[in-house]
Amino acid sequence: MVAPIKVRNPRTGKSDYEFTPATAADVARIAARLKANQPRWQALGFDGRAKVLARWAEAIERNQQAITDALVADTGRLTISRNEVSGASKRIRKWCRVAPGYVVEAEQQSAEAPDVRFRPQYVPYPLAGIISPWNFPITLALIDAVPALIAGCAVIIKPSEVTPRFIAPMQAAVEAVPEMAEVLSFVAGGPETGAAIVPNVDIVCLTGSVKTGRIIARQAAEHFIPMFLELGGKDPAVVLPGADLDRAADAILRQSIVNSGQVCLSTERIYVHQSIHDAFVDKLVTKAKAVTINYPDIAQGHLGPIISGAQAEIIDAHLADAVAKGAKVQCGGKVEDHEGGKWCRATVLTNVDHSMALMCEETFGPIMPVMAFKTADEAVALANDSEFGLSAAVFAGTEDEALAVGSRIDAGGISINDAGVQSLTTEAEKHSFRFSGLGQSRMGPAGLMRFFRKKALMINRGAPRTIEHFREKP
Repeated sequence: MVAPIKVRNPRTGKSDYEFTPATAADVARIAARLKANQPRWQALGFDGRAKVLARWAEAIERNQQAITDALVADTGRLTISRNEVSGASKRIRKWCRVAPGYVVEAEQQSAEAPDVRFRPQYVPYPLAGIISPWNFPITLALIDAVPALIAGCAVIIKPSEVTPRFIAPMQAAVEAVPEMAEVLSFVAGGPETGAAIVPNVDIVCLTGSVKTGRIIARQAAEHFIPMFLELGGKDPAVVLPGADLDRAADAILRQSIVNSGQVCLSTERIYVHQSIHDAFVDKLVTKAKAVTINYPDIAQGHLGPIISGAQAEIIDAHLADAVAKGAKVQCGGKVEDHEGGKWCRATVLTNVDHSMALMCEETFGPIMPVMAFKTADEAVALANDSEFGLSAAVFAGTEDEALAVGSRIDAGGISINDAGVQSLTTEAEKHSFRFSGLGQSRMGPAGLMRFFRKKALMINRGAPRTIEHFREKP
């Protein structure tokens, strides 16, 4: 008998929910069913699939309150949970609208062989496996699942065992559309369930840690299937002389504390020119001190609890390590326990360096370490002194100055005179650098096209070659 998994409530610290994880046999059975149904789904074409997906979006909206309530219990936050659920139907409709324009199967003529014409055909992978994390449980499941579905894949999703409550009401919305239920299923489980996904799918997408990414990468390589990995981040922000310090402080604060810092795209390292360092820190600290936690009232304040108890321990450890090595806490500085829940206030530290874990490892909390630099070259070197390369931000007096520095930072998405601009648009394709990920962009046309294998139908309208083409000549 499979032991149930107990789930911690992030606001109380108590285990108040449990579920029975799907076994490897369960995953294999569900995957086989989805894969068997996929040819009918593919045969519907873009228009047919879009109509079914639109009905699913409507079912999500009808079930919005139940899904939101479950997500609030999962994460301990209110507004972001509401936005995640309302954003789900918007994401579905967006992909239904733009996807057909990305897939062009027009016949072309060869420039090398004038008699040869070729026509591309885009063939979806039969079954896509999605393994998603706990920080944005719905958004980061659907960011891969929706384009896979509109492409014509069947999809199996394994959300994090840390935030499983939303699965039942979301699956209910799936079941409300019979054609959708034939090709989409959420499965609940822990690492063992996740490990069972890869052997049963044709392509796998993971949003998670580098540690988990390595495991999935080894599995995918063993089974010879493509993988798309969106992993950790340690995003830098660089503030150059001439930058608007209020603008920079506002943007960096927002990007550091959104979702209590539990975002792979959080700004976690801040490099400020020595001539403006103190003035910037003063502004950042003043603004950070005005940030409040959503305790005791979930409907008040800016910061929800740390969702994962294990992550709260990492934040505490990073702060303790930094202070022990000489960092100065300007505000915040510790994880607070309120009736069993863990909150961390917006924290600014100075006198930091790269010997400290919070400057090198992913902290995943509302922590803002600020370090001074002397030259733009030094700032670039510091920003690039990381095993991560997800995104970054650069602030300067002019766009050209910011672009010059941003173009030298090894990261996929660079915000200019702002932070987290990638959260405003899904159109700009970008890659993850270094250990932040692997595979094609999940943004822009590539976000859809990665779910196709490309076939070439080649026609020779000239005279065929004969065996004489290969006769040896003296």
